[in-house]
Amino acid sequence: MTSRAAGPEFVRSVTAAGRTVRVAVRPGREPSVPPLLLMNGIGASLEVLQPFVDALHPRRTVIRFDVPGVGGSPRPVVPYNLTTFAPVVAGVLRRLGHDEPVDVLGLSWGGGLAQHFAVQHRRRVRRLVLAATGTGSLMVPAHPRTLAKMLTPRRHRDPDYARSIAGEIYGGTMRSEPERAARALHAHTRLGPRRGYYYQLAASTGWSSLPFLKLIRQPTLVVAGDDDPIIPAVNARIMTRLLPDARLHLYRGGHIALITEAHELAPVIEDFLDG
Repeated sequence: MTSRAAGPEFVRSVTAAGRTVRVAVRPGREPSVPPLLLMNGIGASLEVLQPFVDALHPRRTVIRFDVPGVGGSPRPVVPYNLTTFAPVVAGVLRRLGHDEPVDVLGLSWGGGLAQHFAVQHRRRVRRLVLAATGTGSLMVPAHPRTLAKMLTPRRHRDPDYARSIAGEIYGGTMRSEPERAARALHAHTRLGPRRGYYYQLAASTGWSSLPFLKLIRQPTLVVAGDDDPIIPAVNARIMTRLLPDARLHLYRGGHIALITEAHELAPVIEDFLDG
């Protein structure tokens, strides 16, 4: 029987374009398979993505990072936005020795960064996956009550609070099993300073990908839940129509199914990446 074990994961700090970020790399067993770069949601450290990483085949190298001020990355000295942070990501890949195109998956807030990266550094991106994400400030919005709960990092710091609001903000199976959301956010997460959350929130304020969606030429998979209170599924349909080369995978579930139902979504995403 062939072992499915990947190479040992390593975590290190990498400085690129004047910023230092904490990076985790799980080396894959097959160098010919393009690495997968993960871009996380707001306020979440790279550990939160562990269930998804574990569900991916070990032949694939997986790279993830904490944005400045979140998880194990130091607080930024000056604010940043998606335009100024994309070169940091490109620099991190170079420092890690990945000069070839990589596949990119962006979850929620990370989907905005992924869209921007795919245009700003188009030669670095082979295929793109946009999960539970939208087009920024110009999109069909969530209910104001949901948006209000996204304005603070409390759900990342208080498991009881995360449990109490899980169904309302994350939808899907979190409506009947809110404890799973609390576990997903708190079982392995590493908390950074509160200010890091607000820096990350501000980084995408006023940003929209609508003006440049047609410039994203990479094959793109848009993954969305039919019960996502934060990013209503209609946004995924709009993005799929506007992107030049996109397909939509609509699943039954909510905003963080990539983490809580990783075993169901990982094969869908890998089938797309393998072409």
